[in-house]
Amino acid sequence: MEKLKIKITIGGRVYPLSVNNASEEEGMRKAAKNINELVSKFEQNYAVSDKQDVLAMCALQFASQTEIKNITSASDTEEAIKKIEALSKLLDTHLQ
Repeated sequence: MEKLKIKITIGGRVYPLSVNNASEEEGMRKAAKNINELVSKFEQNYAVSDKQDVLAMCALQFASQTEIKNITSASDTEEAIKKIEALSKLLDTHLQ
């Protein structure tokens, strides 16, 4: 399967990429759009003169969102397991 060659612009620079399919291309384009919107937001709200600093702030923002989701997901899973165990005990008690 031949890869699709696309160009993505992030922070005013063009990056040539290869993707496997149209859905991967869509994901890359949406990610680039989100990054560029966040770059604009940081540039408007903070006195940051270096594009690298803005991009580092964007990377931190997106990475922290991922980590927060992972922590929340793990916490939700742990809570669900506890509730299932409690329900299982309750069912055992009533079925005996």
